Amino acid sequence: MESNELEPLLGTAQRVAQKHGGGRTVKSWRELVDAIEWRWVLERVKKMAGTLKPWIGSEKTSDAKREELVRRMLDELALLVHFAEARRNKDDDKWREERARGLARAVEALSGGRITGDHADGLARAIIRYAEGRKKEATGDINKLAEELARVLREDVEKVRGKVWGIVESILSGKDPYVYCLARDCARDAVVRKFVEPALELIMLEKALRGEFSREEARLLFGGMYATAVAGDGSVEPNRVVLAVGGELGGGAALLRLGALHLLNQLMPDKLKFNVRIYMGEGRYYIIAASGENAARFMRLLAVSAPSAGGEYLSPKFNEFVKEAKVEVWLDKDNIRLTDGGNVAADLTISEGGTAVKYKVYLREEVVLQFVSADRNSAELAAQLLKLAGVNAKVKKVSSRDKWCVRAYTRKLAAGRRELREALAEIVRRAVKNGWVDAGKAEGWLEELEKGLTLREGWPRYHVRLVEGALVVGFSSTNPDSIEWEAQRFREMGLEEGRHFTVEMPDGGKKGYVSILRKGLERAAWLSVHGSGEQQKLAAEFIEYILQRAWEVGGEVYEKASEIIEGGKASGSLTLKGFEKEVEVDGRKHKVKVVGGGAEFDVGRSGKKLLRIKITAEVDGVKSEYTITYSRRGRDNAAEGYAYVRSDAPEVRGADAERFSALVEALTGKKPRIYRMENGKIMIECGSEHLEGFRRYAELADAIEKWLEETS
Repeated sequence: MESNELEPLLGTAQRVAQKHGGGRTVKSWRELVDAIEWRWVLERVKKMAGTLKPWIGSEKTSDAKREELVRRMLDELALLVHFAEARRNKDDDKWREERARGLARAVEALSGGRITGDHADGLARAIIRYAEGRKKEATGDINKLAEELARVLREDVEKVRGKVWGIVESILSGKDPYVYCLARDCARDAVVRKFVEPALELIMLEKALRGEFSREEARLLFGGMYATAVAGDGSVEPNRVVLAVGGELGGGAALLRLGALHLLNQLMPDKLKFNVRIYMGEGRYYIIAASGENAARFMRLLAVSAPSAGGEYLSPKFNEFVKEAKVEVWLDKDNIRLTDGGNVAADLTISEGGTAVKYKVYLREEVVLQFVSADRNSAELAAQLLKLAGVNAKVKKVSSRDKWCVRAYTRKLAAGRRELREALAEIVRRAVKNGWVDAGKAEGWLEELEKGLTLREGWPRYHVRLVEGALVVGFSSTNPDSIEWEAQRFREMGLEEGRHFTVEMPDGGKKGYVSILRKGLERAAWLSVHGSGEQQKLAAEFIEYILQRAWEVGGEVYEKASEIIEGGKASGSLTLKGFEKEVEVDGRKHKVKVVGGGAEFDVGRSGKKLLRIKITAEVDGVKSEYTITYSRRGRDNAAEGYAYVRSDAPEVRGADAERFSALVEALTGKKPRIYRMENGKIMIECGSEHLEGFRRYAELADAIEKWLEETS
């Protein structure tokens, strides 16, 4: 399991154990799995089954069908619990031995007692190897065992081989889930990981309901963990939050998730309670979805609790939550006061999703709002709530003290929501009334707060809008000096006229303009992170300002601007050489190690310019060169990439295609589409979303950008 996925799970388990005693410290993934009281989890979900039943299937689903689905899902959860308990405190070798013994007994039963002893043991171990993906090796062992059995039984070899393979197929068909789980190891990480997070949530929420754990902390931890799951295996739409749960025992995992959501609802204020439904997807997949008003309420919790750093969400999917946020601002009017240092001070609280944070407001040379804490998580939450109130402020460490601070000044505060600006204006007016601040200075503050000014110091008012789905960013003026100044600023930033931005000077009283192109905004975003010196500083200011302007417009404009900027920041930030990652494809893990790679241009038969991405990599120890050829296709000139697997043997083609798919997913985070053609070839298709992923690598970024520009 990835360390960044394990950390929040370990953190939750540690908090529960440390606060309530009796729990041992867990330091690894396996210790975490073993520390969970799985039997309790199963019994708690069983007790909730009747309550959960109405939310399984669509509203038109019959009671009989719901009963059947609940029973199936409970059976899958019970299987997971059995295997997790049986695996507890056993190393890999001991656990494999135990599974092999159980499977050998199943082989004896399925063969009617004809395959016993060493033969049953040997077939059981071969089936386990086959299920683990070592099919070539296992196939040879199974055929040899069948030949040996034929000699012992004095029967026809082909007849015995057919019966042996019939047993193998029966076990791996899943008709008997218990035997299937022995072969496939339903206590392996790929299966158990789907259950660990909701199991911890269930334990934590139950404790919170009993008053043994902070309700607010439980809501925040749950929201953070659920949002992380959605970022990996879900989607967020304007009126829908979806989490997909699938694979082996996926029904049990989905039911456990639903149980945790049910307990969470009991901790939510009445105005934020929501309902979700489980729908059967294709194959063994289940969809957990909150829709409409239910989704809006759920998003309000997730907007506060989704993982972030410095006030910025860690996944672009979470930006959709912000649109549903309805923060409330409370000002303690009776406690606006004058400090010993002669500054005006006040207390202001921002709340959303059942969570509230109190900030200090000071009137000094500027209006200052701040939050200081020795706990970074608290500071991150303060930055998150402030962002929901319309103000972007980063978490910074106070160098002189071991504390974390979130601070925003007048101009940033003026970009906030009306409720926040009105509360701050009330503090200023009360201070003026009491004679605590200069009336002239206060008038300037009030003017900014009441207008909702969002301009950064030194920047003119850029417009940010969508035109036929494309983001348009620019500045216009009748003053030629102003236009030239902005153009010069872009040049100093490292942008090229014609490639990154365009300029038209004013003429005959008409306005001129400076317009930054998409590739220019992406380049500025890249420079804001990877640049140096004055270029980096200027680019960072520009990007922050454009995001502020987009935030003010809101909706799709902000979403589009964020998407382009995040893509620009990521471009060329990684290197192919030395890249290593483990990914899972169709339930099987693959180790990917990239040796090197690059991109080159070619010309196709039609005369179109092609982009060939070539990557040399080892996947599961097999070293190969992988090539994806991109071209422009269709009326919308879409970038589409294709690769073909042409090996003669069908089983080799399938393995090659799976390794190719693992490589693409490891590098881009997106699964490619795989098609089996009538001539036996396998085609792998990648789209623009994969190309964006490839752009993150320094060896590919420049060529991809040039190809996109020249073929646009």
